[in-house]
Amino acid sequence: MPKTATYQNAELFKSGSALASAPLLPADSEDSALSLRLKEYLKPQDIALVWEAYRYAYQAHEGVVRKTGEPYITHPVTVACVLADLHLDIPTLLAALLHDVVEDTDITTQDIKEKFGQQVTELVDGVTKLDKIEFQSASVAQAENFRKMLLAMSQDVRVILVKLADRLHNMQTLEAMRPEKQKLIAKETLEIYAPIANRLGLNDIYQALEDLSFQYLYPMRFRAISKAILAARGNRKEVVSKILESIKQQLITLNIDAEVSGREKHLYSIYKKMSGKTTAFSQIYDIYGFRVVVKDLPSCYLALGALHALYKPIPSKFKDYIAIPKANGYQSLHTTLFGPFGTPIEVQIRSTEMHNIADAGVAAHWLYKASDAQLTALQQQTHQWLQRLLEIQSESVDSLDFLEHLKIDLFPDEVYVFTPKGKIFALPKGATAVDFAYAVHSDIGNSCVAVRINQELAPLRTELHNGDHVEIITGSLAKPNPAWLNYVVTGRARAHIRHFLKSQQSTESAHLGERMLNQALRALHVEPSQITDDHWQKLMRDYGLKKKSQILTEIGLGKRQNVMVAHQLLAMLGVPEAPEEGAIGKFLGGKFFDKIFGKSTKPLDTITIRGSEGMAVQFAQCCRPIPGDPILGFINKDKGLVIHTHDCPAIGKFRLDPDKWLDVEWEPESKRLYKTNLNLTVANQPGMLAQIAAGIADGGSNIDNVSVEEEDGSKYANLYFTVQVKDRIHLAELMRSLRKIPDVVRINRTKGNAAGNGAKKSAQ
Repeated sequence: MPKTATYQNAELFKSGSALASAPLLPADSEDSALSLRLKEYLKPQDIALVWEAYRYAYQAHEGVVRKTGEPYITHPVTVACVLADLHLDIPTLLAALLHDVVEDTDITTQDIKEKFGQQVTELVDGVTKLDKIEFQSASVAQAENFRKMLLAMSQDVRVILVKLADRLHNMQTLEAMRPEKQKLIAKETLEIYAPIANRLGLNDIYQALEDLSFQYLYPMRFRAISKAILAARGNRKEVVSKILESIKQQLITLNIDAEVSGREKHLYSIYKKMSGKTTAFSQIYDIYGFRVVVKDLPSCYLALGALHALYKPIPSKFKDYIAIPKANGYQSLHTTLFGPFGTPIEVQIRSTEMHNIADAGVAAHWLYKASDAQLTALQQQTHQWLQRLLEIQSESVDSLDFLEHLKIDLFPDEVYVFTPKGKIFALPKGATAVDFAYAVHSDIGNSCVAVRINQELAPLRTELHNGDHVEIITGSLAKPNPAWLNYVVTGRARAHIRHFLKSQQSTESAHLGERMLNQALRALHVEPSQITDDHWQKLMRDYGLKKKSQILTEIGLGKRQNVMVAHQLLAMLGVPEAPEEGAIGKFLGGKFFDKIFGKSTKPLDTITIRGSEGMAVQFAQCCRPIPGDPILGFINKDKGLVIHTHDCPAIGKFRLDPDKWLDVEWEPESKRLYKTNLNLTVANQPGMLAQIAAGIADGGSNIDNVSVEEEDGSKYANLYFTVQVKDRIHLAELMRSLRKIPDVVRINRTKGNAAGNGAKKSAQ
């Protein structure tokens, strides 16, 4: 094991010099950064379990290095250090050390379970990414990761604590990534992880994530503000010292026991203030804030009175977060005072208990302590928030939809409004009466028609403000209006409205789909009443659906062809033989196939191209499939059924949408010819083109198109042919015979819509 490694950025969590300078590896040494942290609150037998997990992770990651050049084990150890600063329990620390072994090594969750137990396994699995699953896009993968993480969070909030510590260290070492990757990760961190840390009350982690994201997203602005703050420190040092001393003296005079400290605001908060108010840095005077920590709640208000007697308060800048705590459990009195020389002074006043929660948030009293008989207020708030996210997740149709709602729900600024009975609701800044209605209950939201704000009628789009009394008026026949989506700001409201509208659309589509299917059945001389529940049950099993209405909805939306569904139902009726030409046969375009009537043993949801139930069939020009190629059928409303090869790059974005695809097969013993592209590299000699063309003719193939590409002075030329073949066997025989021609250097099949440059590009 490496003998020395420094735990960088330890000062974000512990300012003690011993911790900041302690070596990171080997982690199980007496004086390591992790050892010093564990000794603060754990028993020796518990620490021994941590070392067991550390050695297990070390062996799993041995020989692997990070992009920074450090051994990979430095990452899980640093994550464990961050969580140890929060004094988290043994399972969380073990999960921190093991959180990457399942994702990055051959070790399975079963191995973790056998070695460290079920609880640690669930935590590790909750953090593990879904990298091994192929998603439609990076955004879908990201959304699915968050969806999985949320479900794990709802069972155990420690999952997100590990994930936040993991993200913090990744951000601290982000300089090793490519610039474009840096910006993507920083944007994700700023939009998702930093707000979650803030929502859970993890203030230090929240501020660190914001500043690090700011550094990589806006590097020039970051450097400019950093430079300005360095300069301001010297200029304002004397003023800050004077204010600090005055506050301390005032509290001592009034016999209020308190700990007073000054703090510099983090860079991103200064940047937000500058950009929000479009002010220059020279006009931002409150880069320093002051914190007063007293022993209990009554002392908070005594200290407030003392400070208001010392410096005059600015009336509009007072907030009582003790009487009405923030959603993350944060409690403090915030006041802004006129200081010396007219300098605004921001002061936070809180008790010792409030201070602990403000620093550690949910980690101070985590939800998962089984010994707690009652949930604390913070626990209840966190639990309610997680339940609200679960509700949004269940209402969201897909992962991207959920991610959008999650981002909306993480708004940090809040307004506090009252119900007619005096109950307080906290809503994001900019929330409207509709947001309030859905916050009360989804049924209230779905049926609201008007609102009274402070006893006066107002439009539903009215933005709410602190202290508003809100009364929602409902109607029995009312339903959500699509226009509401233009002004609601909460994820809960948006998810419920979208869910209702999509359910309504599904109902209407199902009615349309039923009419279309009945029409198709009658065209086949079958009455819809002949289709029994057993037939529908079998069809649902074949489609992998649970409800008949889902099939009808898909027909109504154009995702399934009514003709095809009708034929498949007809097959289940067991029609003994094909009707004569002019009935069903005419409906199929003059062709009729036994397979339709159940004489095939193949699954009903698998059709052949030949038996495509009257649809127009086209072969995709982008990949030019030929018999023998694995194929998929893509339903295009303008072109009918378009056949692609399985590996066609053009279908990548559609592959995860099963509604648009059909499993298709080649008709056996097809007599037609199919176009495909060949690329030959040959010696640049006279007569080569004629020689190749003759070889193609001898192979029983026709030439549909040909082009030549040659460079001046080159010994070789590229010939591009579009040829006609029966199937892959025929193509293989043709290519084999062409290889035998002298001076043919290379030959391969290419994908593309034409011979020539297009074929060349698709082959690259």
